[in-house]
Amino acid sequence: MTEESQVRAFYTGKNFFITGGTGFVGLCLIEKILRCIPDAGKIYLLMRPKKGKEIAERLNEFPGHPVFEKLLENQTKEIFNKLVPISGDVGAEDLGLSPEDREILIENVNVVIHSAATLDFEEGLKPTVKINVLGTRRVLELCRQVKELKVMVHVSSAYVNAFLNEAEEKVYETPGDVNSVINLVNRLSDEALEDMEKTILRGHPNTYTFTKHLAEHEVKNSSNLFPCTIVRPSMIVASWKEPVVGWTCSKVGPQGFLMGAAKGVVRRLPLSKENIADYIPVDIVINQLLVAGWHAAKQESGLTVYHCTSSTQNPFRWNMLDSVVNEMLHNYPLKSAVWYPHLQFVPSLFLFRISAIFVHFFPAILLDMLLRITGGRPILFRLHKNVWNSLGRLERFIFSEWRFHNPNTRELATQLNKVDEDMFYINISTIYWVEYFVNLHLGVRKYLNKESEKTIPAAKTKDIILRFAHIAWQTMIITLLWYIFSALFGFTMLQCFWAPPIIYYLYTLL
Repeated sequence: MTEESQVRAFYTGKNFFITGGTGFVGLCLIEKILRCIPDAGKIYLLMRPKKGKEIAERLNEFPGHPVFEKLLENQTKEIFNKLVPISGDVGAEDLGLSPEDREILIENVNVVIHSAATLDFEEGLKPTVKINVLGTRRVLELCRQVKELKVMVHVSSAYVNAFLNEAEEKVYETPGDVNSVINLVNRLSDEALEDMEKTILRGHPNTYTFTKHLAEHEVKNSSNLFPCTIVRPSMIVASWKEPVVGWTCSKVGPQGFLMGAAKGVVRRLPLSKENIADYIPVDIVINQLLVAGWHAAKQESGLTVYHCTSSTQNPFRWNMLDSVVNEMLHNYPLKSAVWYPHLQFVPSLFLFRISAIFVHFFPAILLDMLLRITGGRPILFRLHKNVWNSLGRLERFIFSEWRFHNPNTRELATQLNKVDEDMFYINISTIYWVEYFVNLHLGVRKYLNKESEKTIPAAKTKDIILRFAHIAWQTMIITLLWYIFSALFGFTMLQCFWAPPIIYYLYTLL
């Protein structure tokens, strides 16, 4: 007798309510449900109008999204009839739901997956409390009213415990009384909150980790009423296997800076190569949300926390890519590159800032001038300025190392039968990181830089041209510095024949 998927059997006929369904994780989650659980019921999506488009119009754009290409190879667009847009906003009172929509959810929903959050590390307390804390509370209030709720899955973050170097799969003591924090946010101005921020955060590096930590306690407080589970992903990156290798629509983390590096715009990256950088592919995250929900639903109530992470099971370090990252950029270059790509890792913010002046800002000024002349929009200087300004807040995440222990996740993987191991894989021990990052770069090239494989031959030709232009630029800079040096000390350039190799050596250190 052929073994069947236990996970798919559980979700068959179940109706979902998903928040954050239009984000990176949400889109991938919807695709997985439609493709691998075609007999699931309705998928209610909390959505709000955006950029002048109503929610129905936004939903109609789904079939054209690249994430659904594999799904549509075997399904017609009729499969999207399962998606039901619900007008609302986690940041609004009662989720912004109309009485009619709330009643629809109460009567029909079986599985709630709460993914919506504000991810901005530089956001103030008001919006993060409003969305991450109160939004979670409002979702849980709805869950208490849902008549046939089987499970509530909360998407948290491994960095909710960023104040610790090592974290276990448990909800740590609350960093503050949630109602007191909410009252402060309601009473004080943004300026007053900013002045008090360090005191309020109690060791948390930013408002995001602080409010996501508080949100976990909201879930914990409801876990005696219905089955709940918390899944904590680390930095979510492009897909490992599904829906297609290397798919992404996120510019956060390595995807963003590899996008810039392939353009030739990002040339230096501040990081500690020897530290573990905890990355987790988006398809692993999606599978774990569904598997954790299936497993939690076996209980009448209670809460299990899962780290969806790689640091203690299959750790990645950037020194793994030291010798291959530039080879990767030139094997699969961009036709739209504006400078010859060459990425170097810099071990401190101080050294990065010095390097950035010469290898980011000076070329950015030159290229922005060319863009102005040709009628384009100058953006490079502003882009590097924004990066420069944000580095202070990001320094702790760039140079710190965390270890997120995941025994619950490893145990969960052993609960899957052979069919589910293949269909809802959550074991990341077999990822070969060098190969993965080559595929991530190809995904960034295709999905973020919008260049197909057909453009690679033309891109390689341009890469050669940019290389000669880069050599010419370096020669010009070295000659200029050689001239300035000889003039300052009253020598001829010929008398300072030893200066160019020294200047070149110092230039390579930048």
